[in-house]
Amino acid sequence: MMSRTEEPNQASLRVEQVAGGVTLHVEGRLDSSTTGSIWRQVQAALQRPADLVLNASGIRYCDISGVGLLVDLGRRQEEAGRAFRIDGLAEEFQRLLGMFEQGVPETRRDARQRMSLPETLGRATAEFFSGLYDLVSFIGELVFNLGRVLVHRQKVRWGDTLLVAESAGFNALPIITLMGLVMGLIIAFQGAVPLKRYGGEILVADMVVIAMFREIGPLFTAIMLAARSASAFAAELGTMKVNEEVDALKTMGLEPVAFLAVPRVLAGVFVTPILTIYMNLCGLFGGGVVFIGLGFQPQVYIERILLRGTAGDLLGGLCRSVVFGIIVSSVGCMQGLLTGTGARAVGESTTRSVVSSIILIIIADGVISVMFYTIGL
Repeated sequence: MMSRTEEPNQASLRVEQVAGGVTLHVEGRLDSSTTGSIWRQVQAALQRPADLVLNASGIRYCDISGVGLLVDLGRRQEEAGRAFRIDGLAEEFQRLLGMFEQGVPETRRDARQRMSLPETLGRATAEFFSGLYDLVSFIGELVFNLGRVLVHRQKVRWGDTLLVAESAGFNALPIITLMGLVMGLIIAFQGAVPLKRYGGEILVADMVVIAMFREIGPLFTAIMLAARSASAFAAELGTMKVNEEVDALKTMGLEPVAFLAVPRVLAGVFVTPILTIYMNLCGLFGGGVVFIGLGFQPQVYIERILLRGTAGDLLGGLCRSVVFGIIVSSVGCMQGLLTGTGARAVGESTTRSVVSSIILIIIADGVISVMFYTIGL
């Protein structure tokens, strides 16, 4: 071994040619001020592809810059089809390195290694059944814990539930206000054009109140919550999963679904009907602006609303909103708890939560509409 004196904020590199490869001995601090120099030395030493071993036992400090060097070395070796190993890296630096994805991105590997059709179908089938198993498992555990809430209400973390309800629901009032006003204006304008041909402009009020109560209010409220709240749930829980906080809860004997998902689902079920009612009121106000613009008096609009806006229409829409609230909050929590490893996994879970929520909302809306039509509502 070569002995040398190092400055407190310096790093050194020694290259050793061994049989069948190269060994790099890195000592000192790998930070933003030293990693660039070490990086250039490594690139100069690795002109030809060879198996590489990095002796990191002498690294006293390593930040994101140093981790970037280690990740880049692994990526280059994998691209060249050569072996790469890190020896002697301290445990705290290994945890930092484990937070970053190493190796060639999947898209680049797939470009070089095309899978056969049977292999593609096999992987797709395995992923489908794996996702189906996770879905059934999560739903079963969630239903079990929600049922336990009905028996043991004191075990619910009501403080966290109210905080989630405030951040995920009530903070959405500005955007709900805007959407409700715009939807009321659009429905009234679109209905006034054909009704004017037959002198039925007064029926604009009927159309606005029926559309908002039955369909538009609960549906658009749920879509907005899917884009705003389901994504927030998935990102929050996904980050906890990546940082191993969920595993820490399991180690302490706490069930992640009961501890994290149940308060969010209860908050979603609680705020969605309230936001639906608020959007209905905003939609009626927006439709009233158009109705008055057609030359009618405000009291006429109020009378038509009271005449055509029945309690059955309102309750039917609120029933939809409860189902939509369960879907939005459950899907967001499920995707967050099923997040994989790496920063990219959090973004993928967030995207899946929004897409899955909207698809399930549309499917549930269609099923509920058929059910209501069948029973005469």
